[in-house]
Amino acid sequence: MLYGAECWPTKRRHVQQLSVAEMRMLRWFCGHTRMDRVRNEVIRDRVGVAPIEEKLTQHRLRWFGHVQRRSPEAPVRNRVLERVDNIKRGIGRPKLMWDELVKRDLNDWNISKEIALDRSAWRLAINVPEP
Repeated sequence: MLYGAECWPTKRRHVQQLSVAEMRMLRWFCGHTRMDRVRNEVIRDRVGVAPIEEKLTQHRLRWFGHVQRRSPEAPVRNRVLERVDNIKRGIGRPKLMWDELVKRDLNDWNISKEIALDRSAWRLAINVPEP
């Protein structure tokens, strides 16, 4: 379900849809239906998986660390991290940009982006343990 998720600028609606689909799969995997009235936390503990929202953030931050460690001349770094500000954008609410989402994730997890330069420390900082 998370193939290519590191590049998605996900909205709350997308995360909610992924969570619903994940819980359907986990319930099916355990042999339960919604009529059995088994709580999501019980099913998640029984299967031993972390919430998909945390995994999505982990994938995004892992890709950010990879891009951050690239050389400044690398094309992927120029296109992902350095946004061109002189582009005329349409009227209305601005679209959610990937780098804004990464900044919000870093802020939520209390991680500075300088840690990304040390790969082992970065992997420990963004790790989501399985229950």
